[in-house]
Amino acid sequence: MYSYEDRLRAVRLYIKLGLRVGPTIRQLGYPTKNSLKSWHQEYAQRHDLAAGYKRAPKYSQAQKARAVEHYLEHGRCLTATIQALGYPARGSLSTWIQELHPETTRVVGRSQVRPAPAPEVKHAAVIALCMRQGGAQAVADKVGVCRPTLYNWKNQLLGTEAPPASMKRPKDSTPPDIQRAELEKQLDELRRNVRRLPLEQDVLKKANELIKKDVGIDQRLLTNREKTQLVDALTHTYTLTDLLNEVGLARSTYFYHRAQLDVADKYADVRRAMAEIFERNHRCYGYRRIKASLSELRLRVSEKVVQRLMKQEQLVAATSKRRRYGSYLGEISPAPANLLNRDFSAAAPNEKWLTDITEFQIPAGKVYLSPMIDCFDGMVVSWTIGTRPDAELVNTMLDAAIESVEASDVRPVIHSDRGAHYRWPGWLSRIAEAKLVRSMSRKGCSPDNAACEGFFGRLKTELFYPRDWMTTTIDEFVASLDSYIRWYNEKRIKLSLGFRSPLEHRRSLGLAV
Repeated sequence: MYSYEDRLRAVRLYIKLGLRVGPTIRQLGYPTKNSLKSWHQEYAQRHDLAAGYKRAPKYSQAQKARAVEHYLEHGRCLTATIQALGYPARGSLSTWIQELHPETTRVVGRSQVRPAPAPEVKHAAVIALCMRQGGAQAVADKVGVCRPTLYNWKNQLLGTEAPPASMKRPKDSTPPDIQRAELEKQLDELRRNVRRLPLEQDVLKKANELIKKDVGIDQRLLTNREKTQLVDALTHTYTLTDLLNEVGLARSTYFYHRAQLDVADKYADVRRAMAEIFERNHRCYGYRRIKASLSELRLRVSEKVVQRLMKQEQLVAATSKRRRYGSYLGEISPAPANLLNRDFSAAAPNEKWLTDITEFQIPAGKVYLSPMIDCFDGMVVSWTIGTRPDAELVNTMLDAAIESVEASDVRPVIHSDRGAHYRWPGWLSRIAEAKLVRSMSRKGCSPDNAACEGFFGRLKTELFYPRDWMTTTIDEFVASLDSYIRWYNEKRIKLSLGFRSPLEHRRSLGLAV
């Protein structure tokens, strides 16, 4: 049903398009041809449309009263009244009688809904139908249902393919002993079918629960191992023979797979170790790092086994999210040359340093991280965390980095982007006093500082994105971020360092840390 506004819109467009039905319907997507013309005819006569649809009653109140009066005066027969008057339908007449004279009707309208019989009642009724000595109506009367309902129960339990002749009393001259034997055989078959119905339902439900198969799956499509699991889950309810026949599994095959399931998992220790390694390392290790960590524990397994076990244990490492669009706002002062030119390799520590600022937005507020990263092995030389990206954030980080090299003669190259943080007087004076060399990326070119951007990406992928920070305070997030960076330096193994952390790599080379 269309609203008043929809109908008025259609009529106005119909007039605007020159009373052309096709273009109007194509443009609006509604209504039908006849509806549009009837709306236009009404609009042309009244210069408006009715607010809603209202159908005139088919029969007047006098016709209703006459029909009810005829019903009461002529034996209260619905059929006689309809034939005499030529109207209405049986349902309408019953409604009028109930409306005008409810006290004179015994059953008018909908009868009381009876509760559905229990399955045991249905089973007993079908058995009585098969074993009856008289007619089916006598059995139906005894149960309290009609005869078609009784046969519907029979079709549900035995199927429609059961021949009707088998349900009738024999009329031939077969000896009574043979008749009794045939009836007992039919009764046994019926009992087996009745017992098999709940078995089928339980097998389908258990297949959905244990093996995650859809309800209605064909048992023949299941593997023998899956069938064995089904049988084991239902042995406390049904006999083993019935279960094996239902799923189509040989007894010897069942006991073979049962023995295989009872054998202890030879990778049980590996599974526990993998779970501990995965949880201990911020749930970010893939199968390569997991395998390297297992080798340190003297657990030798192949990469394919590690992949398979991680999949079974649902140890899924965090993956990177799509980066948001960033825009460079332009130059604000002269910048030094790009001395690194995307060469982030270093032969020794403290030759090339990288720095930048990244933002973390959590419900409690924004947090900013400013690290100094060594290109030699990716170690975070120093870092500061704050709630504002101001001069104090970067200057404090630079002071801590300078303190780590004051005792040596090494003066690293500090590479950054062209942000205002690295052009403030406090930053420039500290660089000059420590005799460090400045280097900056080209304008609006983040790949020139790719190594530092890569560190931010790994940090957010492994720490920030997988977790829910909804109830985390600023102080708690700062503590988590600081703990991650310390773990990154001391524990997190890197493939490029021979599956060692940056701190372990330097110790293996005999470098002072």
